[in-house]
Amino acid sequence: MRQIVLDTETTGLEVSQGHRVIEIGCVELVNRKPTGNHYHQYINPQREIDQGAIEVHGITDDFLADKPVFAAIAGSFIEYIRGAELVIHNAPFDIGFLNSELQRLPAGGGCVEDLCTVTDTLVMARSKHPGQRNNLDALCLRYQVDNAQRDLHGALLDAEILADVYLAMTGGQTALQLSDSGNDNDGHARAEQIIRLPANRAKLLVIKATAEELAAHEIQLQAIAAASGGRVLWRGITNGERTDVST
Repeated sequence: MRQIVLDTETTGLEVSQGHRVIEIGCVELVNRKPTGNHYHQYINPQREIDQGAIEVHGITDDFLADKPVFAAIAGSFIEYIRGAELVIHNAPFDIGFLNSELQRLPAGGGCVEDLCTVTDTLVMARSKHPGQRNNLDALCLRYQVDNAQRDLHGALLDAEILADVYLAMTGGQTALQLSDSGNDNDGHARAEQIIRLPANRAKLLVIKATAEELAAHEIQLQAIAAASGGRVLWRGITNGERTDVST
């Protein structure tokens, strides 16, 4: 199974306002294992970047001035993602921008959904953690994924972080919440690290009850039965073995 964890950076928030893709970052997973076959590309959007967007990702117009336009890299990008399952956080945002870029191609590039299936990890997270924050930073905290280098957003860095989050989120139970004590101060479940014991560990020492302990246990059972009118079904110990005792 080939999956591509994908993220983009853009000139602004609204594709309907003519904003463009300026960075694509992808991480390849095969059978849920990172292969190291990443895809990363900066793109000249042929328009100015909104100041608010620069404050998020730090990419400037000057930096992109000598980068290729989308049409120049479209072929390699399409071949990289073709036939894979795309894993994206808040997929409608990235897919909307990528489809807009594909449709600008001279021959028309169709849409991403014609090339790939798409899994939205934001939808998955909201289903698993309803009523909680499910942005990428919150998921990193919940699943103990290190995002210390994420001072600014970057497509490849965010794709690498999302790959770790996705594998943790879909790899089985990582936390068991039995009471409010399992929450942090904001009411969000804390992820507990799973510690697996070695298969070749020494066997546990079994200490059987002594004759004195068995006699004391029997006296306690009789006292419980007397107090309840003889209607107790109790699981007790006889000769060091568990057995059902009814009275």
